[in-house]
Amino acid sequence: MLDKKLWKQLSPLLRRQLRPIPSFHHGPDFEIQSFSSFIVSLVHSHFEEFRVSGAPPPPHFFLEDSRVRGMRFCSRSCEDGAGSRCWNCDSVLLSSKLSLVCESCRSVQPVDHSIDYFRIFGLEKKFDIEQDGLEGKYKGWQKKLHPDLVHSKSERERRYAAEQSARVIDAYRTLSDPLSRAIYLMKLEGIHVDEEQTVSDPKLLVEIMEIREAVEEASDPRGLKDIQSQVQEKLKHWSESFLRAFQCQSTDDAVNSIRRMTYYKRIDEEIVKRL
Repeated sequence: MLDKKLWKQLSPLLRRQLRPIPSFHHGPDFEIQSFSSFIVSLVHSHFEEFRVSGAPPPPHFFLEDSRVRGMRFCSRSCEDGAGSRCWNCDSVLLSSKLSLVCESCRSVQPVDHSIDYFRIFGLEKKFDIEQDGLEGKYKGWQKKLHPDLVHSKSERERRYAAEQSARVIDAYRTLSDPLSRAIYLMKLEGIHVDEEQTVSDPKLLVEIMEIREAVEEASDPRGLKDIQSQVQEKLKHWSESFLRAFQCQSTDDAVNSIRRMTYYKRIDEEIVKRL
């Protein structure tokens, strides 16, 4: 047992110099689970030196010990970004990585709604995304979650796979469409955009009415495609307007752009039905 007088001298020093750490490492294969027990054993090893001299321990004396040099004082959870655990094998699911599937046992995990759609596909949370990259990652997830790959699994895992697959599909549909992507980005910023709210701009409303009349009067697919081309140009214009507004954090302009995108998107859908 340590001398009470010596421990009284050491305790304030250790409290000032060290934070509580659940575990720390010395190389990939070495781990000391109990930090406090390690410090106690270290002090024991120096006890005779301090007792004979009668002097208080020098600052950072433990950092000079050969067992401590090079040691990385970092908790495992901090180092690995540990999150939840796999329901099947209890392995840690790293919060720094997307965990639709456990990397250890390959079991499909339950849906985590804290993971946004951009993260599902490893994309930066922004409006101007790479469509080709999105489609490739979508197909990759669908292969991993395909019913044929989990048909022999437990009922629980099949249910998780179906839920994950449905969410991946919804994420893909949302991000692949400019209007849906814009609305989703605003949602992530805590701003709800009501698509049904009418725009109080007489000029826009007259323009929309005229375009709809032209669509109704178009007598052949060629005429419809000409109108569609004009509508898609308008949609592109307001998509670019949203991008600028979102990047500048101009909420009113971003919402205004979404409202106009909504009108043109609906006309485009009407034309597609008639073609």
